Amino acid sequence: MILVLTRIYFPEGTQGMLEWNGTLVCYTIELPWLGNQRRISCIPEGEYVLQKRFSPKFKWHLHLRNVPGRDLILIHPANDAKKELLGCIAPVTQHSGVGKGRSSRKAFEKLKSMVYAALDRNEIVKISVQSDSQKGMIKK
Repeated sequence: MILVLTRIYFPEGTQGMLEWNGTLVCYTIELPWLGNQRRISCIPEGEYVLQKRFSPKFKWHLHLRNVPGRDLILIHPANDAKKELLGCIAPVTQHSGVGKGRSSRKAFEKLKSMVYAALDRNEIVKISVQSDSQKGMIKK
């Protein structure tokens, strides 16, 4: 399974659309692109393997493996990137502003159940992070 996260970058945050087989799964919010600096920037574009992860804070969630220069990059619920994320990706049901969204838990549960089902079938699940070249947006 390969999920495709298509991003649009803004100075205040990063908006995304997550698709599987050309179908929208959810939207995403992230921190702005600030050169992959730990805790204040979104991660670089690329392809990453997803795995299950448990923590007391987020319970069962998703972990992106082998992100260059970063560790513990997760997919977990959050509705405000600047207040709740340290480089992670948050699924949302809709965008409500740059780096902000609504009903993150609902979007996260939908994504998690999809990914966990594929992992339970012993599939490798990857996320391909890219920019929206059709809109001509580039990293600032």
